[in-house]
Amino acid sequence: MKCSLRHIILMLLLLLAGSLKAETLDVKSFIFGHTGDGYCFHVTEIKGKHVCVWLPVIAHSKETGWHVFSSKHVCELKEGETYQGFYIAPMTDPKYPGKLVEVNGQGEITRPFDLSFTRNAFGIFLVCGFMLAFFLPAAKKYKKDPMATPTKYQGMIEWLTYMVLDGVISPSIPKSKVPKFAPYLLTVFFFIFFCNLFGLIPFFPFGSNVTGNLSITLVLALCTYVAVNVFGNKHYWKEILWPDVPLFLKFPIPLMPIIELVSTLTKPFALMIRLFANILAGHIVIMVLMALIFIIGGMYGAGMGGATSIISIFMMVFMTALECLVAYIQAYVFTMLSSIFIGMSQQETE
Repeated sequence: MKCSLRHIILMLLLLLAGSLKAETLDVKSFIFGHTGDGYCFHVTEIKGKHVCVWLPVIAHSKETGWHVFSSKHVCELKEGETYQGFYIAPMTDPKYPGKLVEVNGQGEITRPFDLSFTRNAFGIFLVCGFMLAFFLPAAKKYKKDPMATPTKYQGMIEWLTYMVLDGVISPSIPKSKVPKFAPYLLTVFFFIFFCNLFGLIPFFPFGSNVTGNLSITLVLALCTYVAVNVFGNKHYWKEILWPDVPLFLKFPIPLMPIIELVSTLTKPFALMIRLFANILAGHIVIMVLMALIFIIGGMYGAGMGGATSIISIFMMVFMTALECLVAYIQAYVFTMLSSIFIGMSQQETE
């Protein structure tokens, strides 16, 4: 008997509907537990027991010093329990949602100095390791014999590199300065692109929402800020500190220099927020569509949950495909704007 794709999808929807329980879903914990950072990877659940990949917790307490232990000790605690004085605050906590906290000797809840190897840290190392494994073999072959006929693999690497170099970086930066800034800009593009893609894969070792974390986009924006302002030439700083405007706009009240100095901060701020907001919003939309199945199923029964799942699943597939495009667009936009800002700081007077 031939089994079509339509029948398989229908069977999966019926199984999903039958698994719905009439209980209220904690939407906030569900969404931000998946889109936020965490101390372990939840793989699956077998017979009511969670199967997780535990990550190392590294924390420094002002009272008891350094602590290093597996996140299993704090992720499996029951309400009110602690391990070595630590526990993970619930997502509903208004002050430290989902963060490692400490109960000190006075019974106060405080944040320790936390250097734990979280999901996002794992995701960063995963992307960096993948990039090294992806690009270095081709680089070694070119170094060994630059005149040899490139393989298909080398041709793909070369096409990806020149797509960014010739299409984004070179048109924005003076030709003599391209070799100086191209390594940074190429690294930023591929790091953001692969982080975005890996974040869409919903199983271990992927799924970390790296570029949807404000701390990480802040560091990326600061790198561009340093490249623009530390390596900016004299003409760039002259246009900021003493621009070609009427004298009364810069003396005795330095109105235009103040505006120009503020603009040096707003540019990296825009880079940071644009990348963070677009990636996080896409993940949240997908999680909301998934949560709708369980919310409707919990409120109106498995039948309504199954009906809702038909629409939600097709919408999730559409959004995931759209997010694959967004993964490239956001890497492209961040690199393009960084190239433009760096190019503006390198222009010489005619």
